[in-house]
Amino acid sequence: MQTKNLSRASDTTPSSHRRTMLKTGALVAGSAALGLPTLVHAQAEKIKIGHLTPLTGFLGALGDYAVQGIKMAVEEVNAAGGVLGRQIDLISEDSVNPQTASSKAQRMIERDKVAFLMGEINSASALTISQVAARNKTMFMSIGARSDALRGKDCNRYTFHVDIPVTVMVNAAGEALLREGLVKGKRVYALTSDYLFGHDLSRQAKRFFSANGATVIGDELVPTDLTDFSSQMIKIRQARPDLIATNLGGNQVTNFVKQYAEFGLQIPVAGFNLNTADAWAAGEGNLGGIWPTVWHHELKTPGSQAFVERFTKKYGRIPENHAWIEYVSMMMLVQAIKETQSTDTDKVIAYFESEAQFDVLKARKAYFRSWDHQLMQEAYPFTVKPKGQARNKQDFLLFGEAVPGANESLEKLAPPRAESACKM
Repeated sequence: MQTKNLSRASDTTPSSHRRTMLKTGALVAGSAALGLPTLVHAQAEKIKIGHLTPLTGFLGALGDYAVQGIKMAVEEVNAAGGVLGRQIDLISEDSVNPQTASSKAQRMIERDKVAFLMGEINSASALTISQVAARNKTMFMSIGARSDALRGKDCNRYTFHVDIPVTVMVNAAGEALLREGLVKGKRVYALTSDYLFGHDLSRQAKRFFSANGATVIGDELVPTDLTDFSSQMIKIRQARPDLIATNLGGNQVTNFVKQYAEFGLQIPVAGFNLNTADAWAAGEGNLGGIWPTVWHHELKTPGSQAFVERFTKKYGRIPENHAWIEYVSMMMLVQAIKETQSTDTDKVIAYFESEAQFDVLKARKAYFRSWDHQLMQEAYPFTVKPKGQARNKQDFLLFGEAVPGANESLEKLAPPRAESACKM
């Protein structure tokens, strides 16, 4: 009895199989005759995108915001019908370190058949992913990595850079430091993260200080896994500088400013890299000085305010700049696919290189420079509100006006082509 019942439930005789195939074939043929996509194509052809970003280590807290931002963008696009009638399939993984990032990027291209690579915050990992992208002729949107070298000597045709580069960060904070009289004639002691991004930041910071009449009396390399800055505090106290400049990355900045406050030194601190999540983690009363950022949640544009509202409702926290930049990066890629009606690498690259305008939720639209693939956009200096003015734990930062100014070229603070080593 059991055998007979099973036979009825799964009728697999040759004649039944032929009937099934004929029905399927007729349906597919009918769809084609009407000019509609076949069922097979509609069901199978998702646009696969490989996403890598650090979720562990000293950049892990930033990577968490990055994943939330890009996933929210994908969900919104898919809920609206996808792009070209196709859903986006986001494959997001922890990049871990440069070696792992490289192998995962290769695997995403070979095994998962992704059409594009996106993400990253660690500049050294971004470099290895960009090399994989170039070898495989797959476009990579390097979203959160800031090293000048990536846009300079290590540039390639298949990589586009979304975040502001080191030079812009230094110049954005530097203009504010000049206004405050903290540069000319001053003695500067620097701390630098010992990896690609930190070295780039240190190089550009020294160039800025030298050009504006300051003297760098010390620049100490700091391992990326260092958490105790006691020995550095002692060296700073002995050197007695006029200004401390930090070229640190990720939660290193948080750890340093907290310990600096506990150490009781009164020397002004400024830096050329501080993400808002790390500033929030430092806490009111610990953080001071002048810093640069690429975006902040208090921007009064309709687009930014709507994004903050949706993100906060979805995740129960205010978006940090890596959440914003991953979100707008996905939306820029979607715009390119729609405008070219294609996921073809060469067509999307050509669209980006056309210097098409993108709404990045700021007062001014952004565009990629054709010759180094850097996104031109506004940046913002920030400092700390006077004590007692903060309404909550994330409200103690005081953001300045956008730079470059409204009537200035977006390329004012960026490395000019004449000084670039980029050769595509």
